[in-house]
Amino acid sequence: MALRLLTHFDVRADVLPSLAAEAGDTGVLETAYESLRVLNIERNGNIIYTYKDNKGNAVFGIYDCQTRQNEHLYTFEKDMQAVSCSVNSERTLLAASFVQYTKEGVRSELHPGSKCLTLLVEIHPVDSVKVLKAVDSCIWVQFLYPHAESHRLQSHLLLISEEKYIERFHIQITREDGNRVVIRNSSHLPRDRIAEDFVWAQWDMSEQRLYYVELEQSKSVLKCIQFWADESFTLMFEMPLDISLSGLRFKFVNFGYDYRQDQEKLCNQPSLCVFTNHTGSLCVCYSPKFDSWEEVTYSVFYLHKGYRKTFTAAPGSAGSHVAKGITFLNLGCLVAVYIPGHFLHLLNIQHPDLTCHSLFLTGSKMAAVLPPSPLQSLPGSLVLDCSSGKVYRATVDQSYLMWFLWNAARLDCDKMAALHCALLCGQDPGFQEDQVIQWICEHASACHSFDLIQELLIASSYWSVYPELADVDKLLAHSSVLAWNEEIPGVMLVTEELPLLLMKVYNLTGYWAKLNSNLEYVKYTKPHLHYHNSVVRREWHSLVSEEKTGKRRSTMYVRNILDNAVKVILNMETRTLEPRLIPLLQEEDRHQRLLVGLMVSELRNHLVRHLQCVEKKKIEQTVLDYISKLLNLTWCMLETIWRKHSAHPWVPRLNKHGSAAEFEVFHLMTRILDATNSLCFPLPPDLDNSEKNEKLKFSIVARLPPLLGQKVCRFWDHPMSSNIISRNHVAQLLKDYKKEPRNSMIGKSSFPTEFLPLNCFIEILTGLESSHQALCGFEGQDNVDSEFVEEAALKHTTVLLGL
Repeated sequence: MALRLLTHFDVRADVLPSLAAEAGDTGVLETAYESLRVLNIERNGNIIYTYKDNKGNAVFGIYDCQTRQNEHLYTFEKDMQAVSCSVNSERTLLAASFVQYTKEGVRSELHPGSKCLTLLVEIHPVDSVKVLKAVDSCIWVQFLYPHAESHRLQSHLLLISEEKYIERFHIQITREDGNRVVIRNSSHLPRDRIAEDFVWAQWDMSEQRLYYVELEQSKSVLKCIQFWADESFTLMFEMPLDISLSGLRFKFVNFGYDYRQDQEKLCNQPSLCVFTNHTGSLCVCYSPKFDSWEEVTYSVFYLHKGYRKTFTAAPGSAGSHVAKGITFLNLGCLVAVYIPGHFLHLLNIQHPDLTCHSLFLTGSKMAAVLPPSPLQSLPGSLVLDCSSGKVYRATVDQSYLMWFLWNAARLDCDKMAALHCALLCGQDPGFQEDQVIQWICEHASACHSFDLIQELLIASSYWSVYPELADVDKLLAHSSVLAWNEEIPGVMLVTEELPLLLMKVYNLTGYWAKLNSNLEYVKYTKPHLHYHNSVVRREWHSLVSEEKTGKRRSTMYVRNILDNAVKVILNMETRTLEPRLIPLLQEEDRHQRLLVGLMVSELRNHLVRHLQCVEKKKIEQTVLDYISKLLNLTWCMLETIWRKHSAHPWVPRLNKHGSAAEFEVFHLMTRILDATNSLCFPLPPDLDNSEKNEKLKFSIVARLPPLLGQKVCRFWDHPMSSNIISRNHVAQLLKDYKKEPRNSMIGKSSFPTEFLPLNCFIEILTGLESSHQALCGFEGQDNVDSEFVEEAALKHTTVLLGL
């Protein structure tokens, strides 16, 4: 399945055994089994449920998700249907709303003139009951929770009315006879009006926020109220939304599940929900009323990015019926848009600019078997199945994504999206990056629209440091792709800019400061601030060129750069726990170390420039981690492809043609080289010149096309390379050689040797060089001449003779 649902709570499995132990009566269990359902989930994760006992009384209990224990809260000795329930953080007060109908369908005798009864009960111990509301409109209740658990002498209760207003009650309590809690002045509870004349509301119990939509001059305006730990509240922002809520039945999100709602009718209603996460993202997901089942339209307002994306998807084959409405699920950095049996769209809300970073699945590719009943998205990637009373923790299934990449991803957009979804999972426990690397090693040339290796290097390195620094998404690239013009099959997209100047954030604390930072960045930062290696490329080429020509920079400057490289290598070594097959980081590869050190310097300067509030030590470590990750990814790719063909270090056979396995290794190495060169990313220093590694290098050079092999040898400062260059030079001179009578010696060799065969041979070469130069203007390449050949021959002979 693309989405994996792990059961977090099951109202029957987690509650019924406790009831059985207490009651010991099968009749009670049978009645409870039929009526047991979830009413509310509080901020601390505790779950309030209700059921009917064998007398028809309404019973309330709470499940503590920390201790995994059940606690009885209150029994209301009337046969009434509970609509909503909440308990304060100290579990001393309980509020509940009931619809007053008996089994015979007549009104309750308690308040015969009202439809909905809202009660406030002292439950520590159970004592008085106060009627807060007795009206003909439905009421929902919700206690406010402070950020820290405490034994306060005041609680605050929200009452949300179907008549489109929200009130907050201030409840003072006193303690008598030890721990007995009593409501003070229960007949005159202070209250204030929070909001009114709205058409939609959503409660965020985790962050204690209330979102609601008001209609102002026929326009929908989204507002948010933040409740603070000091019992105050603030209107945080207002934002006009170009959406139509006409025909919307009055609806609340996350105020508990209303059992009375007809789900078949609700699926034809507009759907609206707000999702946030700690990075300062704010998404409004909206689906209008369906006019036709031939296509489904849904929009996501990425307020933190400044635009709205509207998607139009075909839900299935012609004539297929969408039995359930659209479902939006908050998965952290992803939002899932889901219609059971039709499609699943995993939207990347952290980087929503390009459609290729979001995964759209239909039909058999979807492979998501989510419950067909109504699902309610909760903070912390939790999902409530309202019918079964189960709470799940929803995650993207990495094993499915890997299966999809290996077996079902045919288009470049699918590969890109699945890769990014998999790397997003890298922040989850149990993520196995080696599976992603293995797939890329096998499919390095499989994409035409982008380079897979480049995408892995940039995206994986980005996500590895993403949790370490705030605003890193504004300063580091997360993808090698800057634009995507190809359509995503099955879904059409329209992007519109939002009038962010109309959005006003009224408080800059915590999450709201991050959101405001995102808004300011979108409004005023042009161009974007992503780091790139263009400065490093110029400086690196300049340093290498100066070293070749004998020019030198300041000794201190070069030393600092090389010291940066040493820090990266040491950082890599501390993170490498298992022995590696490929012996990298063994020699002083000065050019690569200069590149590593320059990148450390430039990236550090870039982050310090834009993160002035972050301590430099933290920035330094982030830079080292980022570049270490780049080098380690390259190392892991090489390690993966080598291990595929052998379980131990091997050397290709020098006396035979290269095998298919050796070609595959070489091909991947060239792809890595191309990818890193175009990005100016460093490579881990290569093999040293041990006997095995020399043979390996020579076997590769010997199998290259002749011209390419000659170019490679000029960069390899090694006696074997000199031999190859000398052989090529001699072969070129002797190509048209015809033996002629030997004249007197043209000149003396550069080496005072008495080895006559060599002296004779060098004499011939010198003569041929003179002839070629006279006829063709021939000049030895790279200072290769007979003297170079003589020196190489002598050194090679000395090695062979063991001298």
